[in-house]
Amino acid sequence: MTNSLLQVKNLNIVFRSAHGEQHAVRDVSFQVGREKVAIVGESGSGKSQTCRALLKLTPKIGHVSADQMQFGDIDLLSCSEKQMRAIRGNRISMILQDPRFSLNPLMRIGDQVAEAWRLHRRVSKGEARLRALAMLESVHIRDVESVAQRYPHEISGGMGQRVMIAMMLIPEPDLIIADEPTSALDVTVRQQVLSILNEQLARRQTGLLFISHDLNLVSRFCDRVLVMYAGRIVEEIRADRLEQAQHPYTQALLASQPRLHQPVEMLRVPLREASWLNGPCYRDGVAL
Repeated sequence: MTNSLLQVKNLNIVFRSAHGEQHAVRDVSFQVGREKVAIVGESGSGKSQTCRALLKLTPKIGHVSADQMQFGDIDLLSCSEKQMRAIRGNRISMILQDPRFSLNPLMRIGDQVAEAWRLHRRVSKGEARLRALAMLESVHIRDVESVAQRYPHEISGGMGQRVMIAMMLIPEPDLIIADEPTSALDVTVRQQVLSILNEQLARRQTGLLFISHDLNLVSRFCDRVLVMYAGRIVEEIRADRLEQAQHPYTQALLASQPRLHQPVEMLRVPLREASWLNGPCYRDGVAL
């Protein structure tokens, strides 16, 4: 891939405890450019741990190793904690699942967005506030002066997620990691939030890593899809060709989804094969 923002080669994450070792992520390799890349799979497949490792947010009991974790001209593997603090939020931002647990309940909305700007820019409070209001307006929040004065519990889930997008985009990062940012929203609000996120990404030419369980959503919203099973990527495919996936696990996930035009009494439960743990990975329909 040309103009890649992020290159990861053979990422491994092992959690050690009194009960032994758990290999949570195994030999994961991928690249991300200025595009929208989805990571899908069941809970526990390693999606979130993979992305948190990029920001060095793995719990202390976890051991992270890789042949390469390159972000632009920065070697993430060799970065100190001080260097990572300059990268987190500024160069790589993360949108979490539920704004109710991500926003500070004791701070007004406007102050939180302004703080995200002042953390990485030496500007006055007045300048940061004006920047925050402009950012809130850019994510289609009406009456921004009023919203800026509210606390998180005084706004809806959809508006809270718009605020989160504003906070993560205000430092103008090169890459955004979105960890199921719409799973707590209803269908109508979800589409509005995704439309706003897509608009902002296109305007700023920002890359996106989008973690999700929703294959239908990512097939419409993203450019490429990485499918994870038991800590490894088993398939990489263009999002608009997801229905043509070749790996039996991806096919099982697709078959387990409800379909309006094919109603069934009981959804299919994906069956798993031990061979998938070490079997071939498919890329655009070709086994590697």
